[in-house]
Amino acid sequence: MRVNVVTLFPELFTTFSETSFVNRAIVGGKLVLVLEPLREHGLGKHRSVDDTPYGGGAGMVLRVDCVAAAIDAVEAGTRTHRVLMTPQGQRFVQPMAKALTEREAVTLICGRYEGFDERVRSLVDQEISLGDFVLAGGEIAAMAVIEACIRLLPGVLGNEESVSLESFSEENDGLLEYPQYTRPATFRGEAVPDVLTSGDHARIEAFRRQAALERTLARRPELVRDKGRS
Repeated sequence: MRVNVVTLFPELFTTFSETSFVNRAIVGGKLVLVLEPLREHGLGKHRSVDDTPYGGGAGMVLRVDCVAAAIDAVEAGTRTHRVLMTPQGQRFVQPMAKALTEREAVTLICGRYEGFDERVRSLVDQEISLGDFVLAGGEIAAMAVIEACIRLLPGVLGNEESVSLESFSEENDGLLEYPQYTRPATFRGEAVPDVLTSGDHARIEAFRRQAALERTLARRPELVRDKGRS
């Protein structure tokens, strides 16, 4: 999977790309991460990529011509699926991550300042938000999307089963993951449920299924309601 990132701050991705399974994915050829510095497509002596908004208002707005030039440069003539990282986008969920991994190449476009010239939206195929809050820029959101996607690629994680049994996965019917325990068996008076140490795999499976349902109903009941409507 190739992921292009258009950003004013490519240096933010240095440690991210050198750490844990993200680095493993890059070294193993599962991920090709290409950073396109937006500043290189700026105008004038100061490589300006923003300007004051027409009609007045606070802050600065990223220019559509600079963003378009950066997209064209990083795609190098091969059109990719373009994603705008914006709080106005569709909330990012697990099925979206899976859908992105099925694409050969994706370009993530990170904003800064007061946002983009509205005409940038005509250049993209999808708009994604991490939630109902605003960050200083799209870089952290882009990292979250990259990590959520590449951990679904075969061979990236050490244990493939961990992906299929986690929260929101299709194999888990979109429910939250069941509670997990490890040693010690008792900690400050709280013991591991007996069923998990029984060795009875059928009982363990039934316990985990029920626990996942109860936890989802308590914490994210809309996940169960939405499933019932589908």
